[in-house]
Amino acid sequence: MTFGRPSSSAGGRASAGADGATGRRIRTAAEDAASRWPLGRIIAAGMLALAVVLIAAIVVAAIALSNLGSDRNRVVNTLDPAAFHGSQLYAAMLNQETGVRGYLLSGKRAFLVPYSTGVAQQHAQVQALRPLLVSLPAARADLATALRRIEYWRSAYAKPAIGTVSAAGKPVTGNITRGKQDFDAIRGPLASFQAYLSMQHRQAVGHLQASADVLDVTGIVSAVALILVVVALGLALRAAAIRPLTRLAGDARQVASGNFDHDVDPSGPREVHTLAVDMNRMRERILRELSAVRSAHSALEARARDLERSNAELEQFAYVASHDLQEPLRKVASFCQLLQRRYIGQLDARADQYIEFAVDGAKRMQALIDDLLAFSRVGRAERAPTLVSCAKALSQARVNLTNEIKKSGAVIETTDLPTVNAEFSLLTSLFQNLISNAIKFCGEQPPVIQITAGRLDDDWLFSVADNGIGIEPEFADRIFVIFQRLHDRTQYAGTGIGLSMCRKIVEHYGGRIWLDTEYHEGAKFSFTLPVAPADAEETSHD
Repeated sequence: MTFGRPSSSAGGRASAGADGATGRRIRTAAEDAASRWPLGRIIAAGMLALAVVLIAAIVVAAIALSNLGSDRNRVVNTLDPAAFHGSQLYAAMLNQETGVRGYLLSGKRAFLVPYSTGVAQQHAQVQALRPLLVSLPAARADLATALRRIEYWRSAYAKPAIGTVSAAGKPVTGNITRGKQDFDAIRGPLASFQAYLSMQHRQAVGHLQASADVLDVTGIVSAVALILVVVALGLALRAAAIRPLTRLAGDARQVASGNFDHDVDPSGPREVHTLAVDMNRMRERILRELSAVRSAHSALEARARDLERSNAELEQFAYVASHDLQEPLRKVASFCQLLQRRYIGQLDARADQYIEFAVDGAKRMQALIDDLLAFSRVGRAERAPTLVSCAKALSQARVNLTNEIKKSGAVIETTDLPTVNAEFSLLTSLFQNLISNAIKFCGEQPPVIQITAGRLDDDWLFSVADNGIGIEPEFADRIFVIFQRLHDRTQYAGTGIGLSMCRKIVEHYGGRIWLDTEYHEGAKFSFTLPVAPADAEETSHD
């Protein structure tokens, strides 16, 4: 794949063609996505099919249960009680016939007890049977026939026979045969009544069993249908959603692994299809941005080469400044000083002034070159940082500034200072520049300089405060820029590099330096330096 930048005319036509193709592809993808079912609709269709099967199963089961309940109720609450009361009615009638016959044969009143009891039981059983036979017309007809015949037997035979025996006071057996014949006429409808109830009972039991079988079959069929629908729904979801998602995940892994030329195949439901189309757009955008990044990287590499060449030239300039420029500059300064010492007072005042200007310019030029060289060498040394005592570096800085300290009467107060990873010379230069700055910008009182240090998380926080003229807060950033001065050179000497040198040293070791604008008794500079690994491990063990 080519990532180069096309020419303006051909590139414009190519871009227009690509944009047109992309637009057509987007429209086609949109139309394809619109024609596909969304995943929610697929799931809803499956759930609808499942609901239809469940509802059908529930309806069939409800009908079967209703029939089963109806048949059971007919057997338990109608036919069985009717058969029971029918048998009790037959027994009551037999008791009546037995009591009358015994009384006629013995003439004893005790034999009439079964008769009177049978009559009472007959009425009770008839009262119990009537509501049970509402839905059984044939049984009602047989019962009515039996009741008419028992009433006829009692009125035509039983009561007159009892009256005859009671009047004679002795057994009378002459018409017992007639009574038996009349009672036998009652047995026919009662037998038909029992036979009809037995037939109805068998039919109801058969219906009950059939309803139970229907319920069982319904349960089995419903379970099988439910399993088939669930399996079909699972297979449909697998084919319609899971497989496209699996393919999309594989395509995504291909793209994520760096194969941006791998085309993502849109498939599956609308959401998955749309996601695949969006991934393709993202992939194409990544390809475009990758082309731009590679172009920018090529430009950056070219700039890096230019920067390396510029750094090499700067190093050559530093070498020239430290060797070739220093020698003639020292000669100019030396001869100007000789002229000043030898001819001072011999020429006019203007000549003495010119010589003074030349000497001062040469000295300032020499100091500026020295400071620039020191500034450019910060961080360029190949020596690795080592554990350096800040107290020793501060002592060396005080030795280097012995004359300035004595001349100004400066008092330097300090607390215990830690050991840090740094270079001794750079750490000395850091303290020396800050102390020199405090001495230079002192007020009417002798300078009092306070140097403190304390632990702040993973850094040491240093502070250098003085009682000098101070710095306005609006200049807090400007003072760290190289060659930036807040005062005229005639008031305060210097090259304007000292604080820039301090910031470069501190940042070289991973710290930062700033002006404390909350301090109003002079100027206070704070800076941080990372805690040495040994101190960090000791603190973690504590």
